[in-house]
Amino acid sequence: MVAVEARHLRYAVALAEHGHFGRAAASLGIAQPPLSTQIAALEREVGERLFDRTSRGVFPTAAGEAFLVRARAALAEMHRARIDAARAARGETGRLRIGVVASALLDPLPTVLGRFRRSRPEVRLIVQEMTTPEVAAGLLDGELDVAVGRGGPRGAGAEDLVTVPIGADHLVAVVSAAHPFAGQPGVTVEQLAAEPLVVETDAAESYLRPLFADDPAPLGAAATARDIHTIAGLAACCAGVGLGPSRMRLIARPDVWFCDVAPRYRLPDLQMSFRAADPSPVLAAFLDVVRRNCARVGSRLDDLLARHPAITQV
Repeated sequence: MVAVEARHLRYAVALAEHGHFGRAAASLGIAQPPLSTQIAALEREVGERLFDRTSRGVFPTAAGEAFLVRARAALAEMHRARIDAARAARGETGRLRIGVVASALLDPLPTVLGRFRRSRPEVRLIVQEMTTPEVAAGLLDGELDVAVGRGGPRGAGAEDLVTVPIGADHLVAVVSAAHPFAGQPGVTVEQLAAEPLVVETDAAESYLRPLFADDPAPLGAAATARDIHTIAGLAACCAGVGLGPSRMRLIARPDVWFCDVAPRYRLPDLQMSFRAADPSPVLAAFLDVVRRNCARVGSRLDDLLARHPAITQV
């Protein structure tokens, strides 16, 4: 007994369309005897006569007409399956989960994500705003495909990640337009220490501590906010002097003023991380967009990928 294969379906459809074994065989690129043999084998497998062979030509029987409806549908579905498989292999469909800190949504991610969405409109793009510890944990736990945070992820599994800088910042202060600092180009750490402060939650616990090493009391008493937009809003409400990354200046609000902090204090870089051995074509397509749109990231990224043990071992 011969199992029905895709070629049997194509043979039956071609024979129905041409109504002649010779012409059908020619359209299929095979000889007539093998086509006759395969159609006979198909009829034995189905258990019904599918074609009437007459002197006027070959015509589907009632059973053949019913079979051909399903055969054409199956061939069409197989064609769509091949197209879907090829598109998935090119990263044109699928899902990409990205966790980001709010400052990255000011720059450079709007350009990157916008161009990626336009180039891959059928990819399900899931972007979640998180703190740096949350994006790191999400990537290490497998809940994210890409993490963008301030500094690279640490802890168990971090050695399996590729992490590349995508943006640099220094510290700035933001105040209400009515605050005495408004209009000044800069403020000193000593001036900040005398003011109520508003900082991001994870910043207070990490990279701002060295700035207030001599007197941690102002930082310990600071109000905390989840993101830079909240910091700017609280500063506008005169709740305190907000501290955040220099890209926070991109927030367009007429009721706040930004000052540089003196001495200039560099913050940890914005870093993009992903699993080195992740085979996702969608991730590969996203990285291509990053290469084209983030200055100096492309060559650095390619170098990291070329030397990463998780990839070179594969």
